[in-house]
Amino acid sequence: MRKYINWLYRGLQALLTFLMAILIFPVTMQILARFTDWVPNYIWTEEMARMCLIWIIMLGASVAVRDGTHFDVDVLPHPKTAAGLAASRMVVHGVIFLVALIFLAFGWRFTQFGYDQSSELTGINMATIHVAWPFAGLTWVLFTLEKFYDDYQLMKKGGLNEPG
Repeated sequence: MRKYINWLYRGLQALLTFLMAILIFPVTMQILARFTDWVPNYIWTEEMARMCLIWIIMLGASVAVRDGTHFDVDVLPHPKTAAGLAASRMVVHGVIFLVALIFLAFGWRFTQFGYDQSSELTGINMATIHVAWPFAGLTWVLFTLEKFYDDYQLMKKGGLNEPG
């Protein structure tokens, strides 16, 4: 299973890189159109940039959940053992898991709402943008379950050594 999660993670990183490269194009066109007469003012560039940015945010949050680089609020006491560290991390992962379920459930309803709508400028079905929310929730669920498993294994070992 970890092999598939690693494959998904690398795919998300590649897609994130691709979308960042794509985002440069419409933003550059908008800047050039604003300050020069070389490029006409295209309206679709704003929408394309917005759509890319939404997906970049959701995919970036997913990658950050897997990396453990998403923001943390340091309110739990610092444990003295590796098992204590694993237990405190499980609390944090539990909160992320609950947020992921919210994104998954309400994001699915949001996607269904967008299915009946089209963009006024490009005609793209809005579900292609709205599906970023439940997709992010699904990846967060997978990544936090992986982290739960790792922390559970550490607690099961009864790691009494210093956390590190």
